[in-house]
Amino acid sequence: MYRYAAFVLFLASGLVFQLSHGTLVNVNDKDGKLCLYANLMVNFSVSYEVTGNKNETAEFELPSDVTTAGSECGATGSTLKLNFGEGHSWSVSFSVKDKVYQADSITFSYNLSDTTLFPKSVSNDTATVTVVPHIKDVSMDTCYSCMSNHMIENDPVNQTLWNVLIQAFVSNGNKSEKVTSCAADLPTTTVVPTTHSTTTPTAAPVTNSTPTAAPVTNATSTAAPVTNATSTAPPTTTTPTPTLPSPTTGKYSLKPDENSTACLLANFGLRIGLKQADKYQEMNFNPPNGSAVSGSCGVNSSELVLVSNGISVMLTFTNDTKKFRLHALNITGKTSSGVVFSEANTNLSLWEAAVSSSYMCNKEQNYTITNQLTIYTFDLQVQPFGVKKGAFSTAHECSLDDTSILIPIIVGAALAGLILIVVIAYVIGRRKTYVGYQTL
Repeated sequence: MYRYAAFVLFLASGLVFQLSHGTLVNVNDKDGKLCLYANLMVNFSVSYEVTGNKNETAEFELPSDVTTAGSECGATGSTLKLNFGEGHSWSVSFSVKDKVYQADSITFSYNLSDTTLFPKSVSNDTATVTVVPHIKDVSMDTCYSCMSNHMIENDPVNQTLWNVLIQAFVSNGNKSEKVTSCAADLPTTTVVPTTHSTTTPTAAPVTNSTPTAAPVTNATSTAAPVTNATSTAPPTTTTPTPTLPSPTTGKYSLKPDENSTACLLANFGLRIGLKQADKYQEMNFNPPNGSAVSGSCGVNSSELVLVSNGISVMLTFTNDTKKFRLHALNITGKTSSGVVFSEANTNLSLWEAAVSSSYMCNKEQNYTITNQLTIYTFDLQVQPFGVKKGAFSTAHECSLDDTSILIPIIVGAALAGLILIVVIAYVIGRRKTYVGYQTL
């Protein structure tokens, strides 16, 4: 059954998150295949000298309109170079070691003669600063993900990286759906201090007495019966696992840039079920704040990345020009006991609907993503392609929501009951007729 989702419903309840302005680049090798992917945000704070022997601070962000001239891809080393404005550039050098890669350095060059960014500057030189970021131990064939703010201070320039998703070494031209999250995105486990209570025993006073000998009497002594007393331990009480409340429904919206309308819409509440060894644990995914929502919108592929309380959720949607579906899901994070997990499936076919419509399922659904990971969705509606005027298009409802299927079931059951009544009446009538013609 199809129905139109009114725009007012989208704004009614829940939280709405929009993608901040970011920089998305794809670097291809000599064969035209993707070899380096980056989707990130960088804010700059630069102190420079102005007339009158004074200093001023210029604050700006890495724009989305950049070029990648100077970027290189190699088997053991890669360079991402982003050129922007009037002679400015920002580059990162990566290297591979023992099946992991890292960022060796970040180099930022800025042209002080650019009066738009550096008004009244007394210098017309191009200054350069090089710093070492904390991007290391990234597993090959994974993307480095860090939604948290990462400030790198080096006078006179401070750089803040956030909403970062980079794969410096792409295999076979296909970006990986797996991620290696930075330490800042993972939750910290608080250890509750244990208080030890020490009891000092008190010795009973010793009394010295001189025994008095009693007269000896020859008698047979009878031993008193010995009684064995068995103490019964109190029964062990098992505390039942508390039932989780329904997760909060998050409303997420991605924009290609600040001046455009939404290109991806998603509403859902999410619960994560994780099996580790013999233990099974469920946790609700709480909607993150706006700075922890990122992603990208493409013609044939779109991504939504969410990070909250150290749990990172990456959803990848694809389409074949007629229908879209959830193609890949990657969830990483830490359990409440501090165990790190990372589960992914890159061969899914969930939430299918026509490209010009959205997929909706308000009832609770559960999906087995891997042997260890199960997700539960609530109040789900997604549209990763063809969003018009910032609102959901016609909704393709799941079978759980589609009550129209009950109509043929009820009609069929009624007809079956009616046929059964007619057959029973016919049999009873035939028996009575047969008895009436018996000879005496």
